Amino acid sequence: MLDLDILDTPAAAMLALDPIKARLLAELSVPSSAAALAGRVGLTRQKINYHLKALEEQKLVEQAEARQWGGITERLMVATARAYVVSPTALGPIGADPAIHGDRLSASYLVALAARIVREVGMLWRGARAADKRLATLSIDTTIRFASPADRAAFTADLANAVAALAIRYHDDTTPGGRPHRLVVAAYPAPPETERKDDADEI
Repeated sequence: MLDLDILDTPAAAMLALDPIKARLLAELSVPSSAAALAGRVGLTRQKINYHLKALEEQKLVEQAEARQWGGITERLMVATARAYVVSPTALGPIGADPAIHGDRLSASYLVALAARIVREVGMLWRGARAADKRLATLSIDTTIRFASPADRAAFTADLANAVAALAIRYHDDTTPGGRPHRLVVAAYPAPPETERKDDADEI
């Protein structure tokens, strides 16, 4: 089971967004039979099997084990991932695309960049898993509390200069075998609950 998987087809996304099927996916973080799920979810075993068949067709669940009870085979199913993210690819022509956003300081552009990361990394990661390889990625996540808008602006300028200097130092258009990598730097105000948690951690 993966920690996370990316849904890039409309059919898979629609199933995962269905409340009953989403509940089943959550329950299937551990292998379970249709009979066991029926007792926990409050549906008949026949209805559970109907939902499981649809989820299995879209590779959202898979068989973990098969048990023989007399002449009956009981299948234990498990979700293929603990959590899922819907790729903008599943939305087709209405999926978010940063190329159509002119204001690079807008929230919509930032969200479109995040959507592109989901789309492109999802595609690359799927290919890497199929080839049994690890996808080389880098993520940096932190929270910075600025004393004033002036400090935030100064930090932005310093960061932009640092990134530009690093790009000049390491960018190489000529060496054979090199590979381009996307670098995305984003910042936005932390939600109120994040600030409260940070304050609590300092106590």
